Amino acid sequence: MTVHLFSPEGLTQPVPYHHVAIGTGTRQVHVAGQIARDARGRALAPGDLAGQVAHALRSTGAGLRAAGAGFGDVVRLTFYVTGWSPEKIEPFLAGVEQVAGELALPRPLPPASLIGVSHLFEPDVLVEVEATAVLG
Repeated sequence: MTVHLFSPEGLTQPVPYHHVAIGTGTRQVHVAGQIARDARGRALAPGDLAGQVAHALRSTGAGLRAAGAGFGDVVRLTFYVTGWSPEKIEPFLAGVEQVAGELALPRPLPPASLIGVSHLFEPDVLVEVEATAVLG
């Protein structure tokens, strides 16, 4: 396995992701920010954070698969969420759970950051996901 995920002692606050990833491969895959759009650019799940998280993760998975990778190869996820506030964590996590089995998301997730932003490039976009993977 080219990716080892873990959380060392002292970094065990209750979060749904590992704190550290070690990638031992030689090929990196970087998936640009993915959003909730279909192949024609039409908005999916308008106004629905959980739905947009699920669709953005599906698109991220498609990008990984195109490069011969999967979520098991991911060493870093970055989520950008518009207008972030703590009460959004429930719908955010619901979106992750909605596709966890379908996409074989590691549980806990790889190291991840959730960054609140005032807006993304289109007013209907609530979340954007980036991924970095390492292949052997």
